[in-house]
Amino acid sequence: MRGSFRRLLPSLDDYRDLRTSWRADLLAGITVGVVALPLALAFGASSGVGAQAGLVTAIVAGLVAAVFGGSPVQVSGPTGAMVVVLAPIVATHGVGAVAAVSVVAGVFVVLAGVFQLGRTVGFIPWPVIEGFTVGIGVIIALQQVPAAVGSHGGSHSTNAAVAAADAVTGAAWPAALLPVGVALGVITLMLVLHRLAPRVPASFVAIAAATALCTWTGADVQTIGAIPSSLPAPTLPDLSGAVELLGPALAVAALAAIESLLSARVATTMSGGPRVDADRELVGQGLASVASGLFGGMPATGAIARTAVNVRAGARTRAAAVVHALALLAIVYLAAQVVSHIPLAALAGVLLATASRMVSPTVVRAVLTSTRADAAVFVVTAVVTVAVDLVVAVLVGLAAAAFFALRNLSRTAAVTREVLPGPAQPGDERIALVRVDGALFFGASDRLVDEITQLGQVDVVVLRLSHLRLLDATGARALAGLVETIERDGTTVIVKGVRAEHAALLERLDVTASRHPDHLHTDLDAAVAHARGHVVVERREG
Repeated sequence: MRGSFRRLLPSLDDYRDLRTSWRADLLAGITVGVVALPLALAFGASSGVGAQAGLVTAIVAGLVAAVFGGSPVQVSGPTGAMVVVLAPIVATHGVGAVAAVSVVAGVFVVLAGVFQLGRTVGFIPWPVIEGFTVGIGVIIALQQVPAAVGSHGGSHSTNAAVAAADAVTGAAWPAALLPVGVALGVITLMLVLHRLAPRVPASFVAIAAATALCTWTGADVQTIGAIPSSLPAPTLPDLSGAVELLGPALAVAALAAIESLLSARVATTMSGGPRVDADRELVGQGLASVASGLFGGMPATGAIARTAVNVRAGARTRAAAVVHALALLAIVYLAAQVVSHIPLAALAGVLLATASRMVSPTVVRAVLTSTRADAAVFVVTAVVTVAVDLVVAVLVGLAAAAFFALRNLSRTAAVTREVLPGPAQPGDERIALVRVDGALFFGASDRLVDEITQLGQVDVVVLRLSHLRLLDATGARALAGLVETIERDGTTVIVKGVRAEHAALLERLDVTASRHPDHLHTDLDAAVAHARGHVVVERREG
């Protein structure tokens, strides 16, 4: 137990490659810091907590997750998915509740890691993941509409689509064309830079250009405003309303765990490094959210986009993510005045461009053309994400995926009446050799029982169970009822080939426990020979 807990903590082995990789890690960290700055500010502003909260989260959570997390190249901070969950919390409970939610959710995530729940993310099907990714992209885009048209606080709806529509109809036209132009200019510049100079941090350059242009022309656009020139002192948030925040905190914790582990999986695939310790990753991300909340920040998760930049920039150890956080800290202390002049419409443009890249036409086409079931799961998850919320969407998506999976599994179940082995003998027509294939569980038991009971009048039924791959309690109970029904009509049932993994269940439900030893066989020839002997005896007695 002590060794299991020790692997969840940092060690010197985390930095054993630093002697040879420090230059690459330093460069990668600075690169990610430049990319992360506009995203942190934008996600903070978009969530309603404030740009400074996004920056604090990127610094504090980014540093803590880098040290304690389970991935050597993961970069953590505020993300678009978290914004989607936080915006309704801010609208319902106020900005002050976010720090408390961050701390409580962080504790939940830490406990998930301690109790080794890290591998559960592997049970989320691909269509569900892609469905809520598309839904998140749509919601992020919708959430930027108020800032893009210069409308702030005009709608009290927690639904992003409704709030976007209210912002457009309530904007001060034609004055709103100015922030719209700023957002479109940022998007255009980012797209051009991505195509012509993919190594250039497009979001940073676009934000700098928009800020410089608006400041030089004196454009009347809303800006971030003053942000602290240093980190705030850590303080325990007000937890007096923690009980009513348990629901939102659980939603945030679920999202933080899912997104962080998915991002870590992507990082491992890109870097070709060792497998991520999923439980340690949860502990690190949970501690990151707790620390962020103590400093007045937001809940944090692993950020796929920034992690990808980190890997492509050559990062090899977690020192790169540490440098990213320190670079952002330097910006707070040295350039807070410059950051305060960034237009909110420019940040909206950055997130609109980011949202568009989250929806990959290639991936969407691949899911929709895979199978009808997967396409349905994908569409349902995406629609529920936009219409309701992300956590509900994941649950609905999992339920839909489970339904289709069980339906497909039930179709593998089959009952086949086989020809008796060996030369035909008199009385063989009074014996039914029945092979049960596939899965006998709650989704298929009734159909299989109906098929077996329609075999017609026979004296002996040999149930061949060696091909039965899956059996649950419902299937075993149905099998017990079937045997009882058949024998009530005077027909003898011989059970052949019970698999080792099914033996205990069939015995507990009295499919085999009360049967005569002569009616239980492991060899097919022996089972059929006994059935033929039984028929001969009955004929003589008749």
